Amino acid sequence: MTTPVDQKIHTRARRAAQDPVGLPPRPLPGLDPAWSRVVTAPDAEGVTRRWHVLDNGPVLQGRGEAVRRTLLCVHGNPTWSYLWRRVLARAPSGWRVVAVDQLGMGWSERPGAPRTLGQRIEDLTRLTDALELTGPVSTLAHDWGGPISLAWAQRHTEGLAAVVLTNTAVHQPADSAPPSLIRLARTSALLDRVCVDTPVFVRATTALSVPPLPRPVRAAFASPYASPARRAAVGEFVEDIPFEADHPSRAVLDEVAAGCEDLQDVPALMVWGTRDPVFGQRYLEDLLRRMPHADVQRYTDASHLVLEDRPDGVEVIWAWLQDNASGRRRPAAHAPRDGRAPVTPVPVRVDTTRPHELAVAELAGGTPRRITFGELAQRVDDVARGLAARGVGAQDRVAVLVPPGIELTTLVYAVWRLGAVVVVADAGLGLGRLGAALRSAGPRHVVGIRTALALTRLTRVPGQRLHIEPGGDQVQALAEEGRTAGVALPDPSTIDGDQDGAVLFTSGATGPPKGVVYTRDRLGAQVGLLREGFGFGPGERFVAAFAPFALYGPALGLTSVVPDMDVTAPQTLTAAALAEAVATVDATTVFAAPAALRNVVATADGLDAAQRAVLSGPRLVLSAGAPVPVQLLHQVKELLPAAGTQTPYGMTEALPVASHDPTLVAPEELAAQSGVCVGAPLPGVEVAVAPLAQDGTSAEHLVHEPGTLGEIVVRAAHVKDRYDRAWMAQRDSERPPGWHRTGDAGHLDDRGRLWVEGRLAHLLVTPQGPLTPYAVEDRVRDGVPDVADVAVVGVGPSGAQQVVVVVVPEERLGRMARLRGAQTGASTLAQGDLAEVVRAAAAVPVAAVLVRDWLPVDVRHASKVDRSAVADWADAVLHGRGPVERVRNVLRGSAPRTRSR
Repeated sequence: MTTPVDQKIHTRARRAAQDPVGLPPRPLPGLDPAWSRVVTAPDAEGVTRRWHVLDNGPVLQGRGEAVRRTLLCVHGNPTWSYLWRRVLARAPSGWRVVAVDQLGMGWSERPGAPRTLGQRIEDLTRLTDALELTGPVSTLAHDWGGPISLAWAQRHTEGLAAVVLTNTAVHQPADSAPPSLIRLARTSALLDRVCVDTPVFVRATTALSVPPLPRPVRAAFASPYASPARRAAVGEFVEDIPFEADHPSRAVLDEVAAGCEDLQDVPALMVWGTRDPVFGQRYLEDLLRRMPHADVQRYTDASHLVLEDRPDGVEVIWAWLQDNASGRRRPAAHAPRDGRAPVTPVPVRVDTTRPHELAVAELAGGTPRRITFGELAQRVDDVARGLAARGVGAQDRVAVLVPPGIELTTLVYAVWRLGAVVVVADAGLGLGRLGAALRSAGPRHVVGIRTALALTRLTRVPGQRLHIEPGGDQVQALAEEGRTAGVALPDPSTIDGDQDGAVLFTSGATGPPKGVVYTRDRLGAQVGLLREGFGFGPGERFVAAFAPFALYGPALGLTSVVPDMDVTAPQTLTAAALAEAVATVDATTVFAAPAALRNVVATADGLDAAQRAVLSGPRLVLSAGAPVPVQLLHQVKELLPAAGTQTPYGMTEALPVASHDPTLVAPEELAAQSGVCVGAPLPGVEVAVAPLAQDGTSAEHLVHEPGTLGEIVVRAAHVKDRYDRAWMAQRDSERPPGWHRTGDAGHLDDRGRLWVEGRLAHLLVTPQGPLTPYAVEDRVRDGVPDVADVAVVGVGPSGAQQVVVVVVPEERLGRMARLRGAQTGASTLAQGDLAEVVRAAAAVPVAAVLVRDWLPVDVRHASKVDRSAVADWADAVLHGRGPVERVRNVLRGSAPRTRSR
């Protein structure tokens, strides 16, 4: 039924049909007038219309450049082809870019009557026929241009090369309400007033951008919609959004959504601003369920006009299109360069060869609990059936937010048993980052303790919720539900090893935490490497005080015990708790973060003779997560005298990479090289370096020559499959294809051992060239008495950075310093003997020596110095900006503790 508002809008539309079709006014920011032209083509009804398009084809022709590929760009409401100006400006050689103004929109003809979704799809088809686009053709679309371009793509699959979408939708997810802004604008009371009578809707679209767009750019977006008559199609477009089941355009939209299946073999990319109040993340999740093969580039700081908020997204689009045009593909797992065979993977399922032996013991909470391998395998199957009855299916992402122990182990293996994907993000990320990380992964289900579920609701993490508490009866109830559900579990041998198995998260030490995707085969290769590299397997008994590997015991047939500690806060492990854990299973191996070992040593004085005798049993202590001081390892060996020590080096994306026992290396050998020796690569792992240039950038080529300083680059069967929904980060990290750039700087020695010298992000680029921090810090630490810790940072612009050394005296500021000249008042600038001794030990030009009483450290391991925070603080101190760093450190979640590296 036509309302008075509809009639008013349509009357204005007929009036606008009398407007002449023209070209955009000149000049508009970023818009080359040479792209702008008017073309004639029939519309859906066969009526000849005049269309405004941006088209660089004539420009290419004028340069004598052949068109090799074409990109078709379709805007939404209420923008126009100006949205794609940067895409045209950065088009690579041989690419024709055609950006259309839809009828009634931009500078195209006003047809005088509302147009439905079906008509707009046919309009685009007839226009492109008239334009004689030459293939292969890729599409790029935004907002309601998304379903229009997808329908066009579904009609033109034969010449279709790729599909790119930015913040759009093809369906209203059943579990969510329509966007509030659109729903409000679509009400009869506001439709005319907001969309047509006034430019509120037009202006609001550009007002969403973060940061705000420049005024001339906002004016350029609004320029085609200067009068109510010229805005009539804006209101008609909003009217045509098919929220209701009986809407005239609903069947067409449903057909487009279903047709996404026809694009499964077409490369797809989604570039998304997650702060969009209109097409938020739920629409991204819906599209990914329809096009699961799509690559994704998310921008957590971008809103609706993602390419306006993040112009670098244009570079992402062109890089992705060119990679797909060139057929760039990632290679399969390899054999290392020296001919060694890769490790044999271990399937990520419970080992049932010894069903009566203890699988997991859990000591946290004061009431020890145990479960055998047989009991665990049965419970995993039952819980898997219970999860399936709750709607968990193959390849669903399931966030598991339960502390390490029997429940976590059961749930993770149950998710894997279903062929689903476990999403694990520990509380060590900090609450804000934890929520953001989980939201980025887009889980369909969230299983967790009450506080974790509350956090996910507060931070808008999607997914169906399931409450589980450690030691409670929820898992048992879920298992009983599974036993009666009659659900058939998949045959493990039928689950493709190339399917995703887990999404883990980096610590965020040099930026927001990134999701890291492991396939099932890559998880299995990681478990196999632990078995072959460290002798883990049946008969071994493992103290799991290091969260990343606490889950792998059941797959290895390895008995594991979780100590009475908060595994996400490693510094909570005491010597007594370690002794209790070792005694519980007669442990042969201990795996703990450096912060955990430090606290074990610090609390060892309270042990009695029996506890010390227990600690003489383990054969091996492993520590990872940050560089481990050799002195600390010697102290650990005094406490566990029968144990060798290993310090596996790696990162979330590839762990472990290399390992050795630093206590067996002569001090003079350690002093002869820069950085921290992390040992030789483990079986099946190849390590190379990408040499550093004078400006601190790493080369594209890789070398294996000893002594070459560069970015550490690794490849192995257990390296991550990709970064999750961060396509550009993945592309940057995978150079050459099949390798992973670690972001660490270091070198190989003449015995093939790897030495780590610091993060590339913390590299100082001085007038003399790149300088890594670890070597300078080691010299200061060894050469200056009574210094508890040290951090070397750069202040100033890259290429002219000055070296600043920040030291932490053994005695905190405010007390008498042992070195004359250490400041005891409010000043942080070291003077006198302390400054002179530090400069002499550093052996590089030092602009300033600063003193403070603690160094901020990462939240996850409480071991890595947050050098970015230290550099910000040093810069503020030297420029007299005051105690800004205290606020920054609180926001970062840093803790006032002194820690090594």
